[in-house]
Amino acid sequence: MKSRITEKAQFNFIRYANVWEDASVLISGLNPQPGDRLLSIASAGDNSFSLLTTNPELVVAVDINPVQLYLTELKKCVIQSFNYEETLSFLGFTPCENRYDMYQSLKGVLSLEAQAYFDHHLSSWLETGIIYAGKFEKYFQLFSQRILPLIHSGRTINKLLEEKTQEAQVEFFTKHWNTWRWRALFKIFFSSTVMGKLGRDPAFFEEVKIPVASYLLNRSAEHLSDPMAQKNPFLAFILTGSFQQTLPHYLQRAHFDTIKSQLHKIQLMEGYAEDAMAKYGPFHGMNLSNIFEYMDQELFAKTTKTLVDGLQPRGSMVYWNLMVPRQMSKISDQLTEETALMDQLRKIDNGFFYNKVVIDKKI
Repeated sequence: MKSRITEKAQFNFIRYANVWEDASVLISGLNPQPGDRLLSIASAGDNSFSLLTTNPELVVAVDINPVQLYLTELKKCVIQSFNYEETLSFLGFTPCENRYDMYQSLKGVLSLEAQAYFDHHLSSWLETGIIYAGKFEKYFQLFSQRILPLIHSGRTINKLLEEKTQEAQVEFFTKHWNTWRWRALFKIFFSSTVMGKLGRDPAFFEEVKIPVASYLLNRSAEHLSDPMAQKNPFLAFILTGSFQQTLPHYLQRAHFDTIKSQLHKIQLMEGYAEDAMAKYGPFHGMNLSNIFEYMDQELFAKTTKTLVDGLQPRGSMVYWNLMVPRQMSKISDQLTEETALMDQLRKIDNGFFYNKVVIDKKI
């Protein structure tokens, strides 16, 4: 269903160069079976690629932002054309000395529209790699490079991310990290005003009814006190400006060859989820990211009905609530909430800033 967000937010640039939902949680929540047909919000493509590890019949990666689809297409062509080490270097996870030549070699497989976009914006991503080209990523880099050094030294940041016991992690966070300066500057930088201007879009906060900065500070405190923080790629990027030694699910060595062999099963589509349903549905499972964050209650109810109609019996939908509570099983008698699984996955979700992961199954 079309939302007012498309009229207010801009969709002519890379907003997210990486996907910020945990692919392992997504796969565990969906539990897709070999041969399933899956719908996935494309975003930066990462989790749509991860779904290929389950040997589906089809993954339809849909997005209303054509530029996000260009990005997904670029990543697909990179994985298809290069070996594992070359893929990491081209995207920006490791150093790359010949990214321009590698990009030129992709011209024969990229669409003309994607080529035109990346050619026009070459200076914004060629030196660093495409994973740093998103508005959201630049926002986090501003935090790690300009704000965090005013709070903590590099040694303190490294110490937080070092492997240690639960007790030691709690003690370090309490005694050395959670200072008044951390709390004060965090709440300023991660306010809805600053985040809306530099990271997301002001229109994305219209349905938010809670204090954004306080909510994020509390979620961060919970995660930074846990040993999970030590191996979290999202947290590493937020605190250091890069993924360091961590890698997102789709680029972990154990998954790369499988994904590479399954790339022909991905279809990219510009539009809304219901558009994909009309063309490819019904689906056995849906990765819906956090699309409901931007919808008012009326639109959410209409969208729920459409999505449920496009889901196979016993099919599942996985999505995340950030600061706007939305749950389809509460307004549709065709869905049931997978409560126990949701509680289990929330505890291991690297997307610590989300309030909860929601899993709804069709009866």
